[in-house]
Amino acid sequence: MIRLLLVALFLITFLILSIPMFFIEWLIGKKNPALRDISSLRIVQWAFKVILWLSGCRLTVIGEENVPADEAVLYIGNHRSFFDTVITYARCPRLTGYMAKKETEKVPLLSVWMRFLYCLFLDRDDIRQGLKTILAGIDHVKNGISICVFPEGTRSTGTDQAELLPFKEGAFKISTKTDCPIVPFALTNTSAIFEDHFPFIKSTQVTLEYGKPFRPSELDKADKKAIGAYTRNVIIEMVKKNAAG
Repeated sequence: MIRLLLVALFLITFLILSIPMFFIEWLIGKKNPALRDISSLRIVQWAFKVILWLSGCRLTVIGEENVPADEAVLYIGNHRSFFDTVITYARCPRLTGYMAKKETEKVPLLSVWMRFLYCLFLDRDDIRQGLKTILAGIDHVKNGISICVFPEGTRSTGTDQAELLPFKEGAFKISTKTDCPIVPFALTNTSAIFEDHFPFIKSTQVTLEYGKPFRPSELDKADKKAIGAYTRNVIIEMVKKNAAG
């Protein structure tokens, strides 16, 4: 329970102290938007690293050299824990917006940071608004901002970590329309941090593996047509390998 209390206390304190930081970041953005983007990125990454330290997360990272540092990409990964975003965002080498459910936009203070960091809020019940969100993601990538999506649409709760939910294909248009690299990543054992024994946070060994990036134009016609299923299979193989190891 002590880890949960420490994480909650830090998060609340950070969000409260964010109030004056928002004004400072806004001022920086008026003069130098690029500097504001980087400073917001580093502030949130620092906070996430503190949360991981307080939670006792012991992280093994594989294949980080596969992540392009000189161009925007579409990150695609599996999703089993609230900590998935914390773990992966802390390691983004460049500005990255995450696709989140619409309800997240209502969370005070947190949603302000998410807007600063080009996150996208997806309304799953409104097809028209969903399309606008995808188009915004395409524009972000064209402007050099990476996007991260968990295309299962929600957290998978099965006992077998390799049993991923079907991937929703819509978000892949961000890559098929721009031909930006897709970086598949696999998270293993993240639900053991919190969800497997709610409400306790336990020190846990977690693996994050980045697969080799690929562009839609590099795939054959069949794989490109079912690019979600293709990417899902790549991630499943990484999860199986790391869960067995």
